[in-house]
Amino acid sequence: MPMNRAHRKLCSSEGWAQTTKDRILPWALEGVELGEDVLEIGPGYGANLRVLVEEVPHLTAVEIDGDTARLLQDKWGGRARVLHADGAATTLPDTSYDSVVCFTMLHHVPTADHQDRIFAEAFRVLRPGRTFAGSDSRLSLPFRILHFRDTMNTLDPRTLPARLTGAGFTGVSVDLHPKSGSLRFRGTRP
Repeated sequence: MPMNRAHRKLCSSEGWAQTTKDRILPWALEGVELGEDVLEIGPGYGANLRVLVEEVPHLTAVEIDGDTARLLQDKWGGRARVLHADGAATTLPDTSYDSVVCFTMLHHVPTADHQDRIFAEAFRVLRPGRTFAGSDSRLSLPFRILHFRDTMNTLDPRTLPARLTGAGFTGVSVDLHPKSGSLRFRGTRP
């Protein structure tokens, strides 16, 4: 996993899980209909997964880091399907999910090309008329410090709409949070 020790400690903490539940997911998913079958790309230590598993009937989580995927399987495998795979190449069936989501993980994807492949994969597995949604952090001094010797490839809110449209999505929107400056995005598979 491309995270330093301090970052791993933060992202696996109860405080982060509570922040995710109380602040990140409500804003990121405001107005999004998740549906019955949801795919989360890049759940990390499961802060989002533990909220989503209470809200949707069928949740699949795709985690690229093998050790983290095993931890998620041990903790949540009875309530969610956990796969060790790259979110850019899941091998999941076409048009099999009502929604695809990812939260605060795209900045850990090392290149824009790899991020674009994740967008294309989200489009491929999404059912027509359904939503790809998520959020991510923006660049700031504290964010840079937390990511010392981490992979850090933040999304540019000015170019993200065109990238999502390039993956095939329509009705694309990108919004900035008024206080934190984080961004959220949505796109629909026509």
